[in-house]
Amino acid sequence: MTGSLWKTVYDDLRTRITTGQLHPGDQVPPELKLATQYQVSRQTARRALSQLQQEGLITPGRGSRGRTVRHHRPLRWQLSRFEAGARRDDTGIGMDEWAAEVAEQGRTPRQTVQASIQSSTEEVSEALQIPEGGLVVCRERIRYVDGIPYQLSRSYFPESIGAGTVLMQQGDVVMPGGILKSIGHPQHHARDEITVRMPTPDEVDQLHLTNGTPVGVHTRTGYGKDGKPVRYMNTVFPGDKHYLVYELDL
Repeated sequence: MTGSLWKTVYDDLRTRITTGQLHPGDQVPPELKLATQYQVSRQTARRALSQLQQEGLITPGRGSRGRTVRHHRPLRWQLSRFEAGARRDDTGIGMDEWAAEVAEQGRTPRQTVQASIQSSTEEVSEALQIPEGGLVVCRERIRYVDGIPYQLSRSYFPESIGAGTVLMQQGDVVMPGGILKSIGHPQHHARDEITVRMPTPDEVDQLHLTNGTPVGVHTRTGYGKDGKPVRYMNTVFPGDKHYLVYELDL
């Protein structure tokens, strides 16, 4: 009987959210009020709220306002033209391809970028075809949309390519045609892989994820004209904040 009671509360609240009776930012009735309204225990009401939170429909119960309906505005990520659009050659745009795509959707992009030299992991070594533990230039990004963290992205370059170049510059760098082209190592071919998994604790904190939210992992290996890899990128993104688009000529 208890199982059906929590689901009654859950179904009613979910319907109110999905039909717009409760709008993004609206406060969700607290446990005690729900328990009184539906004549159930607080534990039963808590279970219904927990399920809504796991689905990403409401925020955790923190602060004086309690739980609220989450704003849900997924980003359209055009991976088939990401890093390949004409905007990369536009010297006056002042932003990279990702930021330009976000702005095109009427939203506000921001990125923080840190550059460093690191020892390569097994994953990075395999992608860049260098010995494990070899040195690489790493550019770590946190990408924000409307002030909310949307992506964690790391790009790795062989030290022989990146050391002593603009790739070591801290902060965002925008170059016509991309940084690699500007330093004489343009990408001529790329290979993508996309996987889905549950996030690590660090990713939960950095991306402000709710319980039960999976993440996608997009990796892209870029190759030079001679077929040798010049860049390996690993991007982690919340599954509820993105939908991926590929357009192919067939």
